[in-house]
Amino acid sequence: MLTNTSSALRPVSRRLRWVVGVLLLFGGAIGLRAFAQNKRTAKIDTWGFQVIASYPHDPVAFTQGLVFKNNQLFEGTGKLGESSLRRVDLATGAVEKIAPLNHHYFGEGITILDNRIYQLTWQNRLGIVYDLTSFQVEKTFQFTGEGWGLTNDGKYLIMSDGSSTIRFLDPKTFTVVRRITVRGHQGKVERLNELEFVKNEIWANVWYQDTIVRISPETGEVLGWVDLSNLYPRTQRRSNEDVLNGIAYDPDSDRLLVTGKNWPHLFEIKVGPK
Repeated sequence: MLTNTSSALRPVSRRLRWVVGVLLLFGGAIGLRAFAQNKRTAKIDTWGFQVIASYPHDPVAFTQGLVFKNNQLFEGTGKLGESSLRRVDLATGAVEKIAPLNHHYFGEGITILDNRIYQLTWQNRLGIVYDLTSFQVEKTFQFTGEGWGLTNDGKYLIMSDGSSTIRFLDPKTFTVVRRITVRGHQGKVERLNELEFVKNEIWANVWYQDTIVRISPETGEVLGWVDLSNLYPRTQRRSNEDVLNGIAYDPDSDRLLVTGKNWPHLFEIKVGPK
């Protein structure tokens, strides 16, 4: 008996096209995942450093924030009963002006935006806004979680809280406008501490590590690392708490200054590929 061959093959052809389409989609998905994985696991550069100059630094200053503005150095210090906001003479390390914090407050990161100094406290969920010149308190603000590092991009306050999350705050309302999660090829980067905005990147100290992580402010992607492990040897430090913490960048002169908690020196360094 004769059969209609084209009619019999038509369902098979439809099934075959469906199977091929599924395989192509599946293969494409695998390819995209592989591409993303390769991108995440690509080698991230670790830069070294060169010391340009060394300056005296108050060895009892538990540095939590560092800013260089208008050729002046500003520093925020921590510890209960010892926290302060300071203006410091870079050449001598002498404290030129100081505003002690209430003894209930543990001072954290600072930044300067529109002629105001913003300072965080650690666990009080309180931020303080000062006049840049007089150090008079203009107002305070509340935030959730802990306060660690603080910087700005010229528009928003940028804040760390000890986790892998960085928040962007409106400097007028102090509401969170967006968040990024900092991720490298090995996953999230936690314990982000003091922050500085350097050449359109967020630079962050990582607590208990003598390294700086360079972060994309758009995506949170780790762009690279700066290894400062040989800057001030651990054998010369009085305590395990005396960690690298303090980054100040002056875009006008392209100067980078770093120090640490209770360090007797503040260093001007130049960084770049090893």
